[in-house]
Amino acid sequence: MEIAEIKEYLPHRYPFLLVDRVLELEPEKRIVAIKNVTINEPFFQGHFPHYPVMPGVLIVEAMAQAAALLSFKSMGSKRDENTVVYLVGIDGARFKRPVVPGDTLILEAEKLMDRRGLVKYAVRAKVGDQLACEAELLCTQRTISKT
Repeated sequence: MEIAEIKEYLPHRYPFLLVDRVLELEPEKRIVAIKNVTINEPFFQGHFPHYPVMPGVLIVEAMAQAAALLSFKSMGSKRDENTVVYLVGIDGARFKRPVVPGDTLILEAEKLMDRRGLVKYAVRAKVGDQLACEAELLCTQRTISKT
């Protein structure tokens, strides 16, 4: 899946769209996607100017965006302006190595549970074969009102 199709499923846009390409997708099961990390990312100006490191919260967000893509593709529906996938829980997040400019972040999400509108994913972010971050994410989809 290329960036144009990703944008059909995710509402995020620059500078907050953190998935560049989907490499593998098995609906209802798993997804493998990538984020190319470049020095041009706006967060590197302040995190940290002397040693640029991708903020952990943005690594978690990138994994959540990959999981959201898996959710939408599994449902066979694209996002609409009244639907949003919320991240409602982060369990066991561990950061194992810094992510720096020039890295290609490999984002993996595996669906663990889908019950009563809540979906749980095991997620990992790797650089090459090195684990950068892992966690379990709990997500839900909601209809929003624009009032």
